[in-house]
Amino acid sequence: MRHTLDRLKTVGMTLSHHMKQHSSDFRVGFGSFVDKPVSPYINMHPSKIMNPCSDYEVNCRPAHGFIHVLPITENMTQFKQVIQQQRISGNMDTPEGGFDAMLQAAVCQDIGWRPEAKHLLLMMTDQPSHLALDSRLAGIVVPHDGRCHLVDSTYSQAANMEHPTMGQLAEKLLESSIYSIFAVDVEQYKWYEDLVQFLPGTYLGKLLPKAANLTNIVLDAYKKLLSDVGVEVGIEDSEAHRFWVNITALCPNGSTVTGNGKCSNVKPSQKVVFNVTVGMRECPPQRSPGGAVGEVAAVVRPVGFNETVSVRIRPACECGCGGGGSCGDGPEPPSCSSAVDGCREEEGGAVCGGRGACVCGTCVCDRSNLGIVHGKYCERDDFSCPYSKGVVCGGHGQCVSGYCLCRPGWTGDSCSCPTSTDGCVDPTGLVCSGVGECVCGECVCHNPRRWGPFCETCPTCSNSCQSQWSCVECHLSNGVGRAHAQRCNRTCTALVAFVDDITELIRGEFCQYQSREQCFFRFHVQLGSQGPHLRISRHGECMSSWRYFHTFLSVFLLTVVLGLGILAVTRLLLRAQCWPWSGRVSQRFDDNRKDYAPTTGEKTITYRRDCLPDNPMEMHVHVPKMPLNDAWP
Repeated sequence: MRHTLDRLKTVGMTLSHHMKQHSSDFRVGFGSFVDKPVSPYINMHPSKIMNPCSDYEVNCRPAHGFIHVLPITENMTQFKQVIQQQRISGNMDTPEGGFDAMLQAAVCQDIGWRPEAKHLLLMMTDQPSHLALDSRLAGIVVPHDGRCHLVDSTYSQAANMEHPTMGQLAEKLLESSIYSIFAVDVEQYKWYEDLVQFLPGTYLGKLLPKAANLTNIVLDAYKKLLSDVGVEVGIEDSEAHRFWVNITALCPNGSTVTGNGKCSNVKPSQKVVFNVTVGMRECPPQRSPGGAVGEVAAVVRPVGFNETVSVRIRPACECGCGGGGSCGDGPEPPSCSSAVDGCREEEGGAVCGGRGACVCGTCVCDRSNLGIVHGKYCERDDFSCPYSKGVVCGGHGQCVSGYCLCRPGWTGDSCSCPTSTDGCVDPTGLVCSGVGECVCGECVCHNPRRWGPFCETCPTCSNSCQSQWSCVECHLSNGVGRAHAQRCNRTCTALVAFVDDITELIRGEFCQYQSREQCFFRFHVQLGSQGPHLRISRHGECMSSWRYFHTFLSVFLLTVVLGLGILAVTRLLLRAQCWPWSGRVSQRFDDNRKDYAPTTGEKTITYRRDCLPDNPMEMHVHVPKMPLNDAWP
């Protein structure tokens, strides 16, 4: 955690700057945790208690359960100073006491949570956390009471109470309207991924080395958690086992979420409608002398919001049909028992599905602002099932008990997926080109590198010809007979057949394989429903070394002949251009004519510079004199 702590020393100002874009009043606090300060979680040797890292020549602080270091403040300079004073610590085992620290941070008022503000609890760790009952290894058997135990800003019951259960932690986080952000090491991501689903309003992020992405994790978590809208329903503990709760969320995009009751990517101007159904598994015992059953309290909390709705539930354990009588734990009149059983879809189920009243054996369904509830047991409606293209069950089914009953030819949660594969058949008649499967009327490619309506495109896939070379080589080396071909069929994935002339059988592109004997064999690969089909030509085109020599010699001689021919033509053209000039020269200098004889003359030429040298330089030039001739052109 040393690198993470060093990163935290510099991230305060950056985080405050980015959060100002989303919050007008951002504040932050700090606390630290290690593990329960008892054996076997820490080394109890006196030298190790004061400095658990003495073997590594590192000055560490003593191990502790949880220390509240800095209350929530808007002073970022103070936050930075406090972080710079922190030191790492150590324990003996791998898990840490993170959940102990989270519960104290959630329930203690000393932390400084403001009721009107959004609450984010960031937990950074590189190890898993201890769960409830882990502390029994140290002889700690007292269950956690879920209360604050900070004494001088230190968790005082770390050595006396067990770690909290996940249910306790989830309840306290929900009561305090706290969003949880887990920034964990990559190696521990899977461990926390399986656990955070039990904590409402939780975001899990992978912490990169040296916590380089800590700011991005907080910002992404803040945006994600605020766009998730969900509710939790809690019933008082003593009566919770008698009731069941079902939450259905109708999201702005028309989808329906059943179970966790949460909608994601909700914008500030959008609304989410929650349909909360509470039913009874059994009637509580009669508490009043007159036989009446007391009310039960239930609380509905929006996750992350400091608001609650209290609901008083009065169990309907009295029957007024027939001659009257009690429908509690005592014997029921025959008329009452038969009437109520006629309003249950299954034995032990809710009367009228929890959405209506049983009147003498017939369900009278409740009215709902969301739509129409109908059916013999009020199990049908037109609003609580998944939507597709803005229509319940995609218009291809009927909504029954929150599930779509699809018509023939359709499937899926919203009846939006056709069962037919007609939309996945490519022009060659294969489903998804033989390299995918048809899911919901669309091709899902087996290889993620493939794409296209029929998985027909794969720029980065290996060449289909090259991938079959080993199979072709095996068949060619073992012979083309049936007996020998069986040896390769056990190892080759393709179905192989030999043909005399593949060009006549296959019209289009085919592959070639070059054997060690410098022979080229043509083959063709075709994808089928049972795998690739490979057809190999029996006869290859072989080229011997003597044939290569003849080819080389022919090309060489042809090149030489062409070169000589070009030179000859070029010489003839040059000579043709020079003949007229030669005739003129012969006319000018005819040695047989006397009047053209040259004579000798002498002239002195002096070259001067800006500064004349002491010895002037002279040059004698002989210029021949030629008489003029009227015949000169």
